[in-house]
Amino acid sequence: MATQYAITGTTAKGIAASVERGVAEGELAPGDALPPVRRLADELGVSPGTVATAYKELRQRGLVVTRGRGGTVVAEAPSVASRRPPRVPPGLVDLATGLPDPAFLPVLRPPAEVRPAFGSHRAAPRLTALEELTRAWFARDGVPAERVTFAHGALDCIARLLSVELRPGDAVAVEDPGFHHVLDLVPALGLRTVPVSVDREGMVPEALRTALRAGVRAVVVTPRAQCPTGASFSPARRDELVALLREYPEVLVVEDDYTAEIEGAPASTLAAAGLERWAQVRTVSKRLGVDLRWAGVAGDPVTLARHDGRMVMTSGWVSHILQETVAGLLADPAVTRLVAAGEAAYTERRRALTGALGSYGIRALGESGLNVWVPVRDESAVVNGLRTHGWWVAAGARFRIAAPTAVRITTATLRPDQAERLAADFAAVLGDVQATYGG
Repeated sequence: MATQYAITGTTAKGIAASVERGVAEGELAPGDALPPVRRLADELGVSPGTVATAYKELRQRGLVVTRGRGGTVVAEAPSVASRRPPRVPPGLVDLATGLPDPAFLPVLRPPAEVRPAFGSHRAAPRLTALEELTRAWFARDGVPAERVTFAHGALDCIARLLSVELRPGDAVAVEDPGFHHVLDLVPALGLRTVPVSVDREGMVPEALRTALRAGVRAVVVTPRAQCPTGASFSPARRDELVALLREYPEVLVVEDDYTAEIEGAPASTLAAAGLERWAQVRTVSKRLGVDLRWAGVAGDPVTLARHDGRMVMTSGWVSHILQETVAGLLADPAVTRLVAAGEAAYTERRRALTGALGSYGIRALGESGLNVWVPVRDESAVVNGLRTHGWWVAAGARFRIAAPTAVRITTATLRPDQAERLAADFAAVLGDVQATYGG
């Protein structure tokens, strides 16, 4: 534990609040050890049970983890702060964003006139025009769309689905490596994270089987353009996962199809397979712009009813102004053509880098989406080495739990001619790393 920070409090809530304050202010860093229960109890003049209750609350809320004989330590991604990326040094080509190319994003056109609304929209939270467009969007890929609802983006939706379905301490299967915000979100909800390994075709069935046997209550999975690896379900992999999940009908399956329309891969989704408890979330922030905090959700009746029941008691509905803006963009043929052009460009750019790296014997994953995942032995050495060549890429640590080390490269804005130069620089950096560290 950082010696400059002293935990205070005479009640369990007071002690927990003191630890949380230390984490939020940076006085307690990830990995810092908290005092043993009896020692802290003696220091504060309280019973060991009071300290134990405080630590239990902190564990349930994702601020700390207990490592057996290793004691209780601050979580690697405590729930009071997300694992944010470091700032990009000036003068570098930024390939760490995970974001689309602005050249393929349309100009946003909110309604020209917004008349005052009388009362609440809770009785009719969804605009009919956008609801119909959303149903058609899901149905094109075979996802049952008799019932749809809306949320304020994918993470908002996933958080609500998990919070109404699970209780603190329940386990959730997540991809490893996976989307860093999901890896942060699960412990922030007081839930336990169970990592499931990923290959080029998505979640590995045997790894998921192990998680299901361990008693996970929900699975959060990406069917294509998986972040950070770009993995995409093949039909065969999808069928394997469906057969496995049917053995556990009570488990909620949440699919995050966040890049639908720009991923460069066909849809082989679990949502189209008729599972008992399921939801698929689709957003438009990657294809239409990050300010559009809207998501469409399809799912089974129970899951959607629970989602909407919680939403009506909190935010109530997604802004109708936002809904009108999204509906106008989805129905605009010019926007559709722009999005299609973006998908073609992203596919070309992603393949250009994986091909260029392959010519140097460097293995890279990037079946779909906006990123390429490159396994390396020393993330920091590769990130810093590429920095000296003018590139800024993301170290894989933000995206991993137990998965091997790697770096993530966003290819959305990387031109094919730049890919050749990046691959050559990458090979040179790996050569320098091997000479310095012996591989």
